[in-house]
Amino acid sequence: MSNATATVPRPGWWHRIDSAGGGLSLDLGLYASSTAFAAITAATSTLTSHRHWGGLAALGYLAAALLVAGQLLVRRQRPDSALAGVPARWLVTGLAWATAALLPLTWQSVQRSAGRTDRAQEEVLVVEESGRRLLETGTPYLGPDAIAALPPGEQLLGYTPYQPGMALFGLPRALHDTWWTDARVWFAVGTALALLLALRLLRPTPGRPARNPAVLLRGTQAATVLPVCALTLATGGDDLPVLALCLLALAFAGTARPGWAGVAVGLAGALKLFAWPVAVVLVIWGLTRRAGLRVAAGAFGLPAAALLPVLLVDHEALVENVLRFPLGHGLVASPAQSPFPGQLIAANLPAGRAVAAALLVAAGLAIAIRLARRPPRTARTISLICGYGLLAAILLMPTTRFGYLLYPIAFLAWAPALDLPRIRQPAGEAAPQGVHLRS
Repeated sequence: MSNATATVPRPGWWHRIDSAGGGLSLDLGLYASSTAFAAITAATSTLTSHRHWGGLAALGYLAAALLVAGQLLVRRQRPDSALAGVPARWLVTGLAWATAALLPLTWQSVQRSAGRTDRAQEEVLVVEESGRRLLETGTPYLGPDAIAALPPGEQLLGYTPYQPGMALFGLPRALHDTWWTDARVWFAVGTALALLLALRLLRPTPGRPARNPAVLLRGTQAATVLPVCALTLATGGDDLPVLALCLLALAFAGTARPGWAGVAVGLAGALKLFAWPVAVVLVIWGLTRRAGLRVAAGAFGLPAAALLPVLLVDHEALVENVLRFPLGHGLVASPAQSPFPGQLIAANLPAGRAVAAALLVAAGLAIAIRLARRPPRTARTISLICGYGLLAAILLMPTTRFGYLLYPIAFLAWAPALDLPRIRQPAGEAAPQGVHLRS
């Protein structure tokens, strides 16, 4: 065996799983397990909207699984058949998203408009009410006195623990009450637009062929058809446009557009705090390309521009909703209590909240040291750092929920699609001929 052959690295375990059967084996596992998850949700969930989603989504996932099984049979007979290729897999992914997310979302919106009161999660009502308040008072937030004056059973819904930009998704309902003004419809529109633009940026071109044309498909599946994403979009939905904008920011970073990366993550940060850690990592990446200010202008300027008007209208209401309530110091406790390690430590150990907070701070310091010693120089590295960092934070936070896992899962799955040929160098290195850094 020659030395050249001996030094070729063996594919990693994930690559071997992902590429088995031309990628169809993992597709089949994804849709089959999603079918089981949706069926169990339909049978056991305590939330009516979740049970409704499970009944419809199980059929959609099952149809996708059967189609993939057929593709595997075709591939066994004709390995080069277009029916088993990547474009056909994209079609099945689109069908799965339409049936497991968009169809339940539309059905629940129509039923809710017809009078059903159990066809939306509380965050939908909160966002729509914040849109109405923004239109009427100039701020989406109620002050602490106004929240305290509500009946005890309604005080939780009086809180809006989002950034001011999230209220924009509630404006259509404030202007006209019908099924298509449901906030989830506009969450889905925003999500689809951001993801389509990200896919357009990352798609292979004659001058930039893909190393593996299927990695973008896998990342898209993680952001759309996984049950944690499809269920969230159909019944609640506020996290999906935030996630999609963050993925768009990473796509801009991966194609050497630091200014636009800052704008995209800034829009996400104007919706929810979950985007702010991603913004910090992107700014550090921008510094390695001598574009830190361009990234920071959008990443922090847009959230600041969204905060300033409501800060001037009622700063106390802003602090109560955006800071005190998420930190556990509001008039009522947050219902986000999924049994992750941080929550279990906080609930069951002596001084548990302090212990969980210390672990969270330690994880944050470890990430900060890593960023200081080895700042990210590629979009792939940004995505991996954000994925693992948010996963650690979600697991260690005393107040969190299962649905937040959609962020780290999508970031980790999106990373391989950002490994683009010819656009990987930091600003201090020479760019290949024909490749220019642009904002």
